[in-house]
Amino acid sequence: MSTPASPPFRDPSRPIDARIDDLLARLTPDEKLAFLHQHQPPVPRLGVEAFRTGTEALHGVAWHGPATVFPQAIGLATSWSPELVRAVGDAVGDEVRVFHQKDPVGVGLNVWAPVVNPLRDPRWGRNEEGYAEDPWLTGVIATAYGHGLAGDDPAYLKTAPTLKHFLAYNNETDRCTTSSNLPPRVLHDYELPAFRAPIEAGAAVAVMPSYNLVNGRPAHLSPLINDVLRTWTTDEVLVVSDAYAPANLFGLQQYLPDGPTAYAAALKAGVDSFTQDGTDAVPSIERLRAALDRGLITAADLDSAVRRVLAIRFRLGEFDPSELDPYRALEPELVNCPSHRRLAHDAARQAIVLLKHECQVLPLDASIRVAVVGPLAGTLSEDWYAGTLPYQVTALDGLIERLGHERVEYCEGVDRITLRIAGSSSCLVVGDDAVLRTSIDPGEFDLFDWGGDAWALRSVRNGRHLTVTDEGELVADQPGPNGWEVKQTFRLVQSSNTLRIQHLHSGRYLQVDADGTVGLADDGTAFELDVVVDGAATAAELAARADVTIVVAGNHPLVNGRETEDRETLDLPPAQDRLIRQVHAANPRTVLVLSSSYPYGIGWAQQHLPAILWSAHGGQEYGRALADVLFGDDDPAGRLTQTWYHSAADLPGLLDYDIIATDATYLYYRGTPLYPFGHGLSYTTFTYGDLRLSAPSTAADGEVRVTFTITNTGDRPGTETAQLYTRQQRSRVKQPLRQLRGFRRVALDPGETAEIELTVAAADLGFWDVTRDRRCVETARHSIMVGRSSTDLRLTATLDVRGERIPPRTLTRLAATSFDEYCAITLTTAARDRGDAVVSLEPQAWLAFDDLVVEPATYQARVANRGDRPATIELRLDDPLHGELLSTVQVPPTGELVAIAGELASVTGVHTLYAVFSAADVVLESFTV
Repeated sequence: MSTPASPPFRDPSRPIDARIDDLLARLTPDEKLAFLHQHQPPVPRLGVEAFRTGTEALHGVAWHGPATVFPQAIGLATSWSPELVRAVGDAVGDEVRVFHQKDPVGVGLNVWAPVVNPLRDPRWGRNEEGYAEDPWLTGVIATAYGHGLAGDDPAYLKTAPTLKHFLAYNNETDRCTTSSNLPPRVLHDYELPAFRAPIEAGAAVAVMPSYNLVNGRPAHLSPLINDVLRTWTTDEVLVVSDAYAPANLFGLQQYLPDGPTAYAAALKAGVDSFTQDGTDAVPSIERLRAALDRGLITAADLDSAVRRVLAIRFRLGEFDPSELDPYRALEPELVNCPSHRRLAHDAARQAIVLLKHECQVLPLDASIRVAVVGPLAGTLSEDWYAGTLPYQVTALDGLIERLGHERVEYCEGVDRITLRIAGSSSCLVVGDDAVLRTSIDPGEFDLFDWGGDAWALRSVRNGRHLTVTDEGELVADQPGPNGWEVKQTFRLVQSSNTLRIQHLHSGRYLQVDADGTVGLADDGTAFELDVVVDGAATAAELAARADVTIVVAGNHPLVNGRETEDRETLDLPPAQDRLIRQVHAANPRTVLVLSSSYPYGIGWAQQHLPAILWSAHGGQEYGRALADVLFGDDDPAGRLTQTWYHSAADLPGLLDYDIIATDATYLYYRGTPLYPFGHGLSYTTFTYGDLRLSAPSTAADGEVRVTFTITNTGDRPGTETAQLYTRQQRSRVKQPLRQLRGFRRVALDPGETAEIELTVAAADLGFWDVTRDRRCVETARHSIMVGRSSTDLRLTATLDVRGERIPPRTLTRLAATSFDEYCAITLTTAARDRGDAVVSLEPQAWLAFDDLVVEPATYQARVANRGDRPATIELRLDDPLHGELLSTVQVPPTGELVAIAGELASVTGVHTLYAVFSAADVVLESFTV
C-alpha cells in the first residue's frame, strides 16, 4: 500500500499563507470556535495537537517549578544594555522550550512578555514589570528582550512574545472599571511608541489588551487594535485577551448587555484568543456560537481570528517535520545551567545603581568587619511573575563569601514581640501543630513592616509566618507572604494602649473565644503588644562595633505594591526607616542597600547617609552581584529608568494619564527630583568634551551624527552610560523639557578616552499635530544635550530643523479632542464601537482651540447631555470667562449625540476659541461648518 500524501498544510515548502488556507478550510465551524479559546483542543482527525497561549516569562519561566530567575524587568532595563537584555531573553526562551518539551500541553510557546507600559507613575502596583518611564527606551529594551525570546532563526520562532498591556494601563485601583484619559498627543507621542518599536522590529508577534477602559471604551474593544497596531507590520499579530477580561465587558464594566454581544464586539475589534474560565472553553465557545447564530459576527470574522491563531502556530514550527526544528536539541539540563547562572549573576550586577557616594565608604576593603542588618539582608523573595528560585544567594551570603563568618555580624533588625489579651495574662502562642491559640506562656513573633500598614508575623517557635487557611483557621505554616491572594499580612489597629489585629485579605479581626480558640470575627479582641527585642536597637549595637554597616531594606514584592494593589505613598515602611536612622546614629559609616520593585522617597537617607545603592529584586545571584559592586570588583553600572520623587505630593493623581497637562515624568516635570531619570554614579569620574554635529541643520527627513568624547579621569576602571537628549526651543505646542534620543554604554580604563557617535533623525523630533491629526516636524531650533543623566547634562549644541509651520486651522471640521488646553474635561466615547469625544466634569469646564480662523458661519455641533436638565456650550473668544460671546449651543438632555445648528457672530481673524460648558455631563464630539 502507498503512504497517504501529507496534506498541503504539512508541506514546509509551500508559502505559509497557502498552508494556513489549507488547514483553515479543513476545520469545521465548531473546531474553529474552539481555537478561539486560550486552551485550544487537539483535532485528532487532522493530527493537530492541543495548543495553549500564555506562558509567563517576564524575567524567567514562571509557575512551572525551579528555573533561572533573573532580575525583575525594571532591573534588567536599569542595565541600559540591550545586548544583556537580549541574552537574558534568549536564555528564558531556551528554558521555555525545555519546559514545553517536558509538558507540551501545560507549557505553551506563546509567552506573555514583555510588558511595555511606560512607567509614568511609581505608585503603580506592577511597576517592576515595566522597563522605563520613557517610551523610546521602553521600546529599545522590549525589542531586545523580545528578540531574545523569539530567537534568531529566520524561519522559526523559538517562542511567540506577547506585548502587555495595550493600552494606558498604570493603575491597579479599580483597574477593570477606571478609564484612562488619553488626549491625542499623549496617545501618539507617549503610549503607542513603546508598543510600536518591538512590533515593527519583529520582536513581538502578539499583544494583550489591558483590563482598563481608554477614553470610556474597554481596551479590549479598542479600534486602535485593527486601525493602528496591526498596520505596523506585514505579519499577522495575534491578540490575546487578559485573564477573565472578556466577561468584564458585560460584567464589571457593563459596557455591553450580554456575553454573545461582548464576545462579538471583541472579536470584531481584533481579539483572537479569549482567556476566560481557566481551562474550561465551553462558556466562551457557547457565547461565540450564539453570536454567530444571532448574526453578530460572520464566518469571515471567525476565519480572520483563526487565521491569526494559526499563523503563530505555523511560525513556531508546529506543523513541520521535527528534523527542521532548530530548537529540538535543547537539553533538559539547560534549565539553570552554569551559563544561565553566570548570566543571572551578570544581569544582577549590571542592574545595581549607585544613588549616592560620599566619604569614600565604598568600595569596601576586604579586611574590614561589617554588620549586615535589615529585613531583606538574609532572604530573597519571588514576585508573582518570577520563576521558582532554584537557589538563593542573599546579600548576607554574598558578604560572608567575601569576608567569612567571623567578620560578618547579622540581624534582621525587626522587633520581636508578644501579644497579650488586654487585661489578662493569656497570650497568643503557636503550638506544635502550628495552630495559633492562647496560653499563659507567651509566644514570640518577629514583626515585619512592609509599608502601607501591612505587617507580617513570623512565629519564633517554628520560623513560619502566620496565615489564615481557607477554612478560617490561623496557623503559622508559611515561609512568608505568598500567592495570588496574600493571606499572611495584617494591620495593627491602635486604640489607646491596645490594638486589634485585622487580617488584610479578609478584612476581619483576630478574635479569641472563651475556650482560647483564635479565629476571625467582624469585631476583634483587644491585645497589648510587648516588645521583647527592639530590632532597631539590636541592629544599632551590631553597627556600633562594625567598621561599616550594610542595611538591606526595601519591599516584599507581594505586599504593598503588586498586581491588584497600588501604593498610596512613596515612603519607606516606618519600621525600616527607624532602623536606618538608629543604625546610622550608631555608625555613620552606614551604607543603605535598597532592593525594591519601585522607587522610594528617601530624602532623609539621601541627606545623611554616605552611600546608597538600589536595585530591583535581583534574582538568584543577587548577593554575589551585590558583593561584586560593594567591594569594587565591578563599577556600579546601573542607571535609573524612572524618576525618583521626594514624595507622592510631587505626583499628579494616579488616574490622570495626561502627562503633558500634569507635568508628569522626566519629560515634563519642572521640580527637582530626588534622583533624576538616567541617574547613576560611578566609583570613578568622567569628563565629556568635543561635542560636534555633522551639520548645523537638517531637513525634516534628514539625520545628524552627534559625536563627543568621554574620558575616565579617575584612578579606577569604570562604566559610563552617555545619554543624549533633545529639546525643541520653540513650538506651537508644549514640548518636553528634555527627551532621550540615544545612549551608549562604554567601559574605560583610567585615563582612557573614547569617542562616541550617536545619530539623531529629524523625523524622531516630530510630534502629533492635533490640528491635522498626523505627525509633524516643525521648523525649529533644537538643543542637543549630552550628559550623565536627564539633569546632569555636560555638553550642549544647537540643531536647526527645516520642517513645516503648522497653519491656522478652520471650523471645517473641528474635533473636540483636538483641543490645545482644557479644564475639568475628560475624554469619552463618541459611539460604542469607535470615536472619541469630550465630556465636562463640572460647570464652567472649558476647551481651548488655539490658532483658529474665526469668521461668520453656520455650524453644526455634535453634542449630548447625559444630565437631566438643559445645558449650554458657549463659544467665547480668547478667554473662557470674559471673552466675547460668539455663539451659544443649547443642549437638551439626550443620551445620544445629536447635531445642533448655530451661528457664529461677525468676528474675523485668528484667535483662540473657547468652548465653555454650563454643567457637568455635557458631551461634545465636533463642530463642522
